[in-house]
Amino acid sequence: MNWMSRVRKGARPAAILPVALAIAASTLHPQMISPHGIPTFPKISAEEQAGIDDDIAHHLGDVPGDPGPKANLSGSLDPAAVRAATRKVADWELKRAEPYLDQGWTWGVLDTGLMAASRELRDPRYSNAMLRMAERFHWELGAEDPKELGWPANDDQALGQTYLELYFIDPKPEKIAPLRKALDGLFGAPMPKIPEWGGDQFPIWWWWCDTLFMGPGTWTRMAAATHDSKYLDYLDKRWTETSNALYDQRYHLYYRDKSFIGKKDPAGRTVFWSRGNGWVIGGLARALEYMPKDYPLRPKYESQVREMAKELASIQDPKDGLWHADLFDSADYPQPELSGSTLIAFGMAWGINHGILDRATYTPVVAKAWRGMVNEIYADGRLGNVQQTDGKPDYYMPGSSYNFGVGGFLLAAEQVAILSERAGR
Repeated sequence: MNWMSRVRKGARPAAILPVALAIAASTLHPQMISPHGIPTFPKISAEEQAGIDDDIAHHLGDVPGDPGPKANLSGSLDPAAVRAATRKVADWELKRAEPYLDQGWTWGVLDTGLMAASRELRDPRYSNAMLRMAERFHWELGAEDPKELGWPANDDQALGQTYLELYFIDPKPEKIAPLRKALDGLFGAPMPKIPEWGGDQFPIWWWWCDTLFMGPGTWTRMAAATHDSKYLDYLDKRWTETSNALYDQRYHLYYRDKSFIGKKDPAGRTVFWSRGNGWVIGGLARALEYMPKDYPLRPKYESQVREMAKELASIQDPKDGLWHADLFDSADYPQPELSGSTLIAFGMAWGINHGILDRATYTPVVAKAWRGMVNEIYADGRLGNVQQTDGKPDYYMPGSSYNFGVGGFLLAAEQVAILSERAGR
């Protein structure tokens, strides 16, 4: 079983390779050191720490003991200020990430963010890096675990979003031929068995809510590239199955998977994972962006954006403008969680910019979230308070930063820039 499958399972063995990191005293937590030299603190369980060590060994991010001072950037919606924050984070991440880019889902999310940064900043350095990556992989998807999950599994499909956006810049059939062949192979294919590590799950293809970010944006972009609605219909079938199974009609939020239905926190509140719901509202935006306005089933996706945005706005932290790892439990999870918060802000800002969400109602929500996000940027460009890979709310160090969190930030930054430019007209 490879590391990416362990992410879904939520139980990952420790990395084999030791990782040396700078160690310094933390003012937020009584700091300890993991067996592999990673800064940690008592609330992080041994299992969670093993996952953190594994993520770092695979170059997904890192956890410095002392991330240094904050950047002290402006969190205003002034277009120049938004671009300054975007460039600082994008440059920091690209420099450290490019040597390790691969076809996995965490990198696929970062890829979408780097494409967004290239558009926002009108700087081809970021999209050129994506082009080099695509050519290195011959425009093919990776294979996470074809025996257990089928291929291409939904998480593997995240990379297709970037391939297709590169195709739209310079349309050449060879850029999407391998991806199209892979997606076409799923039509009529039998559903893979749910792996043993998945536990008792609903018998559907996309049985965890993370999938609603990974694949849908690829399917709608393929429909736009080929002018073939069969890709939209396949997406709708899969999305409807997952929504019917995991979307709570009372709270208008998604359970991460079946195991969370009925789960309560210590205070008796329902457990909804921040990043999981970020995946969904961000995935809605990514899917709708290329879903035709006249597609008959589009209204239900727009309706879900409105429902989720209303609920998420109501539980936004009034102090920092962000969301916590467990959306309803800020007492046990007091830190902001940036991978969820950035995707939530992205989905809301996109919804405003495309007329789905009311501008007067949601612009203050996005503005507050943006200020909170910018406050988590360090002087070197690091984006902090990003939870490590897993399928549930976890604890993490303040300087914790991972590629998928940066991807969410850059997606949000593009939409905040558009929002700010339109507000100034």
